[in-house]
Amino acid sequence: MADIRSFKQEREKREKGQADYQQKIRRYRLSHIYRISLVAAALIALAVLVVLQYKNHIYTSYEVVGTVDAAVVKGTRHMPLGNNILTYSNDGAHCTDARGNILWNQTYEMQDLIIATSGDVVAIGDYNGREVYILNQEKKLGEVNTTMPIRGIAVSQSGRVAVAVADTRITSINIYDADGTWRFEIKTTMNQSGYPIAFSLSPNGELLGLSCIYVDSGVIKSRVAFYNFGTVGEGKSDYYVNGYTYPDTVIPTIRFMNNGMAYALGDDRLVFYSGTQIPEAAGTYLYEEEVQSVYSDENYVGVLFRNSSTEEQHLLQVYRSTGDRVGEYLFNLDFEHLFFGQDNFVAYNEQECLIRTFGGVDKYQGEFAKAARVMIPQGNSYRYLILTNDSIDIIQLK
Repeated sequence: MADIRSFKQEREKREKGQADYQQKIRRYRLSHIYRISLVAAALIALAVLVVLQYKNHIYTSYEVVGTVDAAVVKGTRHMPLGNNILTYSNDGAHCTDARGNILWNQTYEMQDLIIATSGDVVAIGDYNGREVYILNQEKKLGEVNTTMPIRGIAVSQSGRVAVAVADTRITSINIYDADGTWRFEIKTTMNQSGYPIAFSLSPNGELLGLSCIYVDSGVIKSRVAFYNFGTVGEGKSDYYVNGYTYPDTVIPTIRFMNNGMAYALGDDRLVFYSGTQIPEAAGTYLYEEEVQSVYSDENYVGVLFRNSSTEEQHLLQVYRSTGDRVGEYLFNLDFEHLFFGQDNFVAYNEQECLIRTFGGVDKYQGEFAKAARVMIPQGNSYRYLILTNDSIDIIQLK
């Protein structure tokens, strides 16, 4: 009996010891998880704090972190082409990178320049001329020669170009590949479709958006039509896939933001169209005030109005490429150029600049040390390329 009692006591001790050991393990694990949770919470709080400080940080100056000499020739004009600088005049054009290297040089003789861009592709033509040059930021892609006078051009990121040519009765929109090969033709007349006043190609070159104006029973109307040059449009008459009519409205601007979204801006409305094959109206914003201008890229559309209710002279309404409204912004800078960043817009002239976030924070408002002809963002870190009269500067806000 004593042996049995001793055995039971020993077993109870072992079981109690195992229970104590397991309880210690549980306490250790809980303590470890607690410490990890505290560290994770601290890291998350730190990350949130850093993000908030970054978003709300105000820059008061900038430093030039890189510069090269670059003399600006009198009579030339400049614009961004991708991350590089396009310089053009009636005698020719060339593309320059941030280091001042000339990537290509194209000579021509034109009287009334027409410039169209899509991403890093540019088409250069002459109103009433017969030639269109197609180039990207690296090289010349091709050249188009027409038999009738040119009235307008549009280009896609793929290099495909649309050229409007006219005779006395018919205005045709001819579609060419980047190498100058003719592919398609859309004919318009005042009696049937109206007179074309704006057109745009999707970045891949498969869709054409066309705005025409005409008079019907004494009423001015606009017609927005879409054409598909891919498999969907092959079986359609003249590649036409969809269209909309707008009475008492003139629509002088139509543009594709990406392959699945376009917008048309009229004198009283902004309309978004969605669809990679058959674009359909996806949202309309009506205006009572007169539209002054429009600015857009692949992500945002900004519609500018003259503001008369407060001291600020400009009212900018911004929309995403999805058609959603971002917000409206009042400011007073007498700007010449405006472009969008990741979450902001930049308005500038040769002397000064305003950078405002869509949250309403003025990240920077100040003067340039030298006259700025072109300002191009370099990533999303508030670093910019500035073309001045005698240099190409890379600046970093601080």
